[in-house]
Amino acid sequence: MSFVHLQVISAYSLLKSTISIEKLVITAKERGYQAIALTDHNVLYGAIDFYKACKKHGIKPIIGLALEISGVVDTQKNYSLILLAKNAAGYRSLMELSSQKMLLDRNEMLDGSILKEHSKELIAITPGITGEAEYFLMNQENTKAKDVIEQYRAIFPEQQFYVGVQLHDSLKTIQTELVALAQQTAVQTVALDDVRYLNSADDFSTKVLRAIDSGEKIDLEGQIMEGPYALPEKVQIVSDFEAAGLQEAVKQTEKIAELIDVEIELQQHLLPKYPLPEQIQTAAYLRDRCTEGLGKRVPNYDAVYQQRLDHELAVIHKMGFEDYFLIVWDLMAYAHEEKIVTGAGRGSAAGSLVSFALGITDVDPIVYNLLFERFLNEERYTMPDIDLDFPDNRREEMLQYVKTKYGQDHVAQIATFGTLAAKMALRDVARTFDLSQAEASVWSNAIPKVLGITLQAAYKQSASLRELVQKSEKNRLLFETAQKIEGLPRHVSTHAAGVVISDQRLNRYLPLQKGSGTIYLTQYAMGNVEEIGLLKMDFLGLKNLAIIDQALKLIKREEKLTLDLLDLPMDDPLTLEVFYKADTVGIFQFESAGIKNVLRKLGPTSIEDVAAVNALYRPGPMEQIDLFIQRKKGQVPIVYPHDSLKEILEVTYGVMVYQEQVMQVASKMGGYTLGQADILRRAIGKKQKDIIDLERTHFVNGAKGLGYTQEVATQVYDYIERFADYGFNRSHAVAYAFIAYQMAYLKAHYPAAFFV
Repeated sequence: MSFVHLQVISAYSLLKSTISIEKLVITAKERGYQAIALTDHNVLYGAIDFYKACKKHGIKPIIGLALEISGVVDTQKNYSLILLAKNAAGYRSLMELSSQKMLLDRNEMLDGSILKEHSKELIAITPGITGEAEYFLMNQENTKAKDVIEQYRAIFPEQQFYVGVQLHDSLKTIQTELVALAQQTAVQTVALDDVRYLNSADDFSTKVLRAIDSGEKIDLEGQIMEGPYALPEKVQIVSDFEAAGLQEAVKQTEKIAELIDVEIELQQHLLPKYPLPEQIQTAAYLRDRCTEGLGKRVPNYDAVYQQRLDHELAVIHKMGFEDYFLIVWDLMAYAHEEKIVTGAGRGSAAGSLVSFALGITDVDPIVYNLLFERFLNEERYTMPDIDLDFPDNRREEMLQYVKTKYGQDHVAQIATFGTLAAKMALRDVARTFDLSQAEASVWSNAIPKVLGITLQAAYKQSASLRELVQKSEKNRLLFETAQKIEGLPRHVSTHAAGVVISDQRLNRYLPLQKGSGTIYLTQYAMGNVEEIGLLKMDFLGLKNLAIIDQALKLIKREEKLTLDLLDLPMDDPLTLEVFYKADTVGIFQFESAGIKNVLRKLGPTSIEDVAAVNALYRPGPMEQIDLFIQRKKGQVPIVYPHDSLKEILEVTYGVMVYQEQVMQVASKMGGYTLGQADILRRAIGKKQKDIIDLERTHFVNGAKGLGYTQEVATQVYDYIERFADYGFNRSHAVAYAFIAYQMAYLKAHYPAAFFV
């Protein structure tokens, strides 16, 4: 006989369980189960990862939650009910119900009557200790308990409401009455366990988690370390229920699992529409905005610009991204209208002439030789990703604009989960063990100051930590408990930048909850939001843009001068001197002692040098810095892998600094399209050896076809393979060099305004 667990919580029931999603699924499979449910308290935080893990390990996912709602008889108190999605429509109902629950104020209750409109595609089960019927039975109010069951039976279709029967000691006193009640009301029983951790030895660490949540202390005297809420072997639980005469209730778990078939659509293309009057075509409107914008930015632009614009618009149309560009254009137009200083660009978007024409970025990709294919590649479908920089003190204005434009239910910020890192886990456990602040600090100080270090690694590295652990039984228990809870989610907070926009109500695709302000928060983290296929944008708040904004206002007030950042001369000697002398205190990205040292040695004489330093000063590329400086200063000759590549590598003195240079070399010598070259660049960056080896043949054959010898082609491919992994995104480097240059200009010419 088979058995399916229909009540299981994970660590996403924050500070109530030690179960991670991946371990739950793997352990369930190992212990003989073909299907398993996830029913976290009120939330669906782990639903997507659970669904994917189940599919990966060949086990059937049952998606549900334990929803806290007002009673159907006792309407003044909250009770739980297990709800399982029968299908995709049921999953949408769960998202709706979870959203409604999590959008309430702390002291508000979700009205139980809401279940009526969502009952069709859901299966409901009484949960045990937190259930309304069980509560009345424990208080010898059997008539009220019967009333509860009858009301739920009326809400849910036949065969979709069950009385859960458990073997836990806490419910033994009412088990007989519960079964009798089910028979009286003609409701079937289902065998139900209550899984809160994987192994019985995890009971203590789960109690500690709950104590961390409540701020209570754990009494270590006579503490029972094992508990009854583990995930047992399937044969064991079947045997236990059969011994209690509940064979039919066990069979019912399998029947319920067979009723359920939930497919969650991932990798959808859920781009919202930019609102336009019906008679106006999106493609034509975008082209008009681009033509108008480019005319303002590059008066009398030539055929090179026109061809590039036509090419980009054709790719954008083919990939279906016109609305996306209009949404971003509208945001930036609003920012400029409100005199909000915006960044010159971030990431690969600066390689797009369309972005430049629309005022989304400020770097001319033709002048700076930036590649559109590094941003959008029609040969590899990915969602466009334009990150937007705003002054940190005005970011909230932009969020409010988006909420107003697209509607409260269509915009949300993205959740992120703070986890119990090594020091935090130790401190939290120490607090529940009633250690003083000073004693907890001793533990904390014994952890080496290494970013992301685990307790296991810390134990190996730190003699003082080993000594502390071995000092007493209590210390050993403290450390072992901290290890068991390490890495689990501790709280949910708002991602520093991520915003999601949808033209459908968002809770059609994901569950929501209250955020820190008036904008909702997704229950799913960034990765899950992207996997679903929703439009995710990053609104970044930069302090440096606030400094620029403040300086411009002061210059206008004190000097009666309106300075336009886009009209600054890019070869201004005083500005370049700031970099040449490494006088870069207060300059974006150039303040560290290490990068100042590079500036002194190099002596930048152009914006190109400034961008190159920004790109080179990071692990990996740093190895090229000395060669770059020696070549710039003429101390060693500039050598190119082949003379035909001079045009591409001349700007960086023959050193391959940028990812775009990798792409251009593959195109020039290997005959690649820029789209193919982008795929090669990604493969080398991700160290995908099978693709790299395959592309070697492609490159060499392409080069031979263009008249290069096999020897030259092989040498150049070796060079690409050696340096492409170090390559930095040129579009990003140039755009961020622009911000640094703007700050340096203000510092050089208007120091009083800059330093206020």
